[in-house]
Amino acid sequence: MTHRHEVRVYYDDTDLAGIVYYANYLRFIERGRSELVRACGLDQRRLKAEAGIVFAVRRVEADYLAPAVFDDVLTVETALVELGGARIVLDQAVLRGAERLFAARVVLVCVGADMRPARVPPAVRAALGA
Repeated sequence: MTHRHEVRVYYDDTDLAGIVYYANYLRFIERGRSELVRACGLDQRRLKAEAGIVFAVRRVEADYLAPAVFDDVLTVETALVELGGARIVLDQAVLRGAERLFAARVVLVCVGADMRPARVPPAVRAALGA
């Protein structure tokens, strides 16, 4: 499954050189992950309130391939790679048209209120198609 989410580059996303500030790509892919979860019918606030779990970023490996600039319309692609007992691995990319600007592998871990790893609930597994 690959989810796509569109974002526009605003002036405040750019740096002094007029290109997207490197840390903002992490914001873009965070939005992509949130929209993937929403598109799967999952409510993160409800998961926290009812199941006592949240998803935390454990690791990000990122490659900056080409710059985006003010007013670009970008597409964030998010694909599920692996769903383990307590972790989820995603590949994410930011594209301008067909041009790949940024790529990342993101490892999430499901944690309980005590911030210790917790098993990914069956409902989440089903919603993600695993």
